[in-house]
Amino acid sequence: MRILVVGTGAREHAICLALKKDALKKDVELYSIMSNQNPGIARISKFQMADENDVQKVKKYALDNKIDIAVIGPESPLEKGIVDSLEESGISCVGPTREAARIETDKAFMRDLFQIHHIEGSLVYKVFDDSEEAGNFIEDFGQDVVVKPIGLTGGKGVKIMGEHLKDAGEAKDYVKQIIDNKIGGHARAVIEERAVGEEFTVQAFVDGDNLIAMPAVQDHPHAFEGDSGPITGGMGSYSDKDGLLPFLDKKSYDESVGIMQDTIKAVKNEVGPYKGILYGQFMLCQEGPRLVEYNARFGDPEAMNVLPLLETSLVDLCQEIVDGNLKKADFQAKATVCKYIVPQGYPETKAAGQVLKVNEKAIKDEGALFYYAAVNQKDSEIYTSSSRALALVGTGETIDEAEKICEDVTRYVEGDVYHRRDVGTRGLIQKRIEHMKEIRGI
Repeated sequence: MRILVVGTGAREHAICLALKKDALKKDVELYSIMSNQNPGIARISKFQMADENDVQKVKKYALDNKIDIAVIGPESPLEKGIVDSLEESGISCVGPTREAARIETDKAFMRDLFQIHHIEGSLVYKVFDDSEEAGNFIEDFGQDVVVKPIGLTGGKGVKIMGEHLKDAGEAKDYVKQIIDNKIGGHARAVIEERAVGEEFTVQAFVDGDNLIAMPAVQDHPHAFEGDSGPITGGMGSYSDKDGLLPFLDKKSYDESVGIMQDTIKAVKNEVGPYKGILYGQFMLCQEGPRLVEYNARFGDPEAMNVLPLLETSLVDLCQEIVDGNLKKADFQAKATVCKYIVPQGYPETKAAGQVLKVNEKAIKDEGALFYYAAVNQKDSEIYTSSSRALALVGTGETIDEAEKICEDVTRYVEGDVYHRRDVGTRGLIQKRIEHMKEIRGI
């Protein structure tokens, strides 16, 4: 079997490593197509350098190499219809069609789906293409809101009133920016009620009808320690050995999975089967989990928390997804902590193209894992871009143990970089627990 992984970052590095684990016994050849030479992916696959958003180029590479299954890592090629194009040419895909991917690429489609099909866990929302009407809505609503572009913004387009937006005036200004400048590719914005609680993520394998949920993860999207600074693509994440989180009970987790299952049924009803990975970002509120947004692929960094724990063959799971007969997926009962090494100033990075030195052997010897992200290898040197550079992951019997391993190995990465030292720490997690107790009146 020949499997192609499309994408360049740490998420795709993690996918490739999980597939490679079974490559010999499953007689699998691994291929990749990436825009930069990710050193981690390059050393374990046959690869071609190309823009993963160039659907025709990806399709030609897949056909030339007689690919059986393509695994689509990032969201942008999904929006461009890469799955539709590949499947028309007889290449099966782990990833949704363009229409099914609208669960991520069109936030209005997602919210409307909840309303039409009476799915639990949605938020009060309204979609606008007129900034004056949007401003009137914000004034009349009288509560804090969240403002989002309709389309893709790399995880950096969401702004929250009372956090990134000082008041209603700034919220109205941001809506006008979105509409006037077509931020996210559309002159439309979604305004939602601000849900108060603790965010968490559930990812799932989906074959069109069946859904297998993975361990819950909590991401840290703020750039700086103490959950301050701008929203980024994600500075790190953690998971616990029971598949839940210190502030997340099984009932709430199961309710979230039920919301995702209902969503899959609704998508099939509206636009056809959803196949691939579904990522549900939830807010655990006083009344239970509320859906913040969906992604139509693995999360980044959340993929690095769950894939190292996967005991079931990812090759088999991919085959079951495309065949429509998912059975089960087993995960090790361990905790994980992931911390991202990023260029100084990220997400407003001023200088790219800096040398990054990674002592891979020392990281491995300490029992940690590493995943290269938005870097580029030229000859023997690795260079940073303006985006995230390297994900480090510790695993252990407890979150404390995993965090210590992860933090210890950050010293083996040299360059003009920084990371959030507080990701996965006891103090920050305790804040989450106390916040949740306060919200639920415990």
